[in-house]
Amino acid sequence: MTEMLFRTDAYLRQAEGKVLAHTPEGGLIIDRSIFYPHGGGQPGDSGRLAWDGGEVVILDTRKAEGGRIMLMPEAGHAPRVLPPVGAQIRQDLDWDRRHRHMRVHTALHLLSVVVPLPVTGGSVSADKGRLDFDMPEAPDDRDDLAAELNALIARDLPVTEEWITDEELEANPGLVKTMSVMPPMGSGRIRLVRIGQGAEQVDLQPCGGTHVARTGEIGRVTLGKFEKKGRQNRRITLLLEDQALTQGA
Repeated sequence: MTEMLFRTDAYLRQAEGKVLAHTPEGGLIIDRSIFYPHGGGQPGDSGRLAWDGGEVVILDTRKAEGGRIMLMPEAGHAPRVLPPVGAQIRQDLDWDRRHRHMRVHTALHLLSVVVPLPVTGGSVSADKGRLDFDMPEAPDDRDDLAAELNALIARDLPVTEEWITDEELEANPGLVKTMSVMPPMGSGRIRLVRIGQGAEQVDLQPCGGTHVARTGEIGRVTLGKFEKKGRQNRRITLLLEDQALTQGA
């Protein structure tokens, strides 16, 4: 199993590690990783690896069997130009991209607070994210929802985590907001992400992704159009305002 360094410190940008194996897909299995693997709607991280004798760009990170993490180098690298099995490596995360994922992901948790309906799907990208809701009719108060969401962000609430057992989750099914995807169970424990503390708590739900430490770090967001996705599904898109302005969106 790969040690998931991003799980204990989502702000870690560099770390040492060792190559455990090459995969048939051209990937690298490593013993410890600051790179988050694709999952839960959040993309896999990118960055660079360096070792004594070379370096390579990492375009994607994926899960592999046995709880291992696989780094996917840019295309065209034969095994002989990749770090050999057993090599010591330095991992350098594409921090700017990861941090935007963290901001969007935490903002989507807050979106599920201001729209308190079951979630049927969702995804995160570096500039925007979306949630699909079990919502027969689209709301007509987009500006009000955006204002409520930005007010939550501006409260600069702490974002923390805790762990519960599979049995505790089964006893509290209301913690799960997603209808289509259940948190992975079977390992004996499940991570919960909490926004706010005590009387200031606004959200608590299972999640394996990376998040900012405080909601104020998200910055202002805007809401895109509400799209109909099936008879009872409505999609709400959320954009980081600074990224939208940069791109002229």
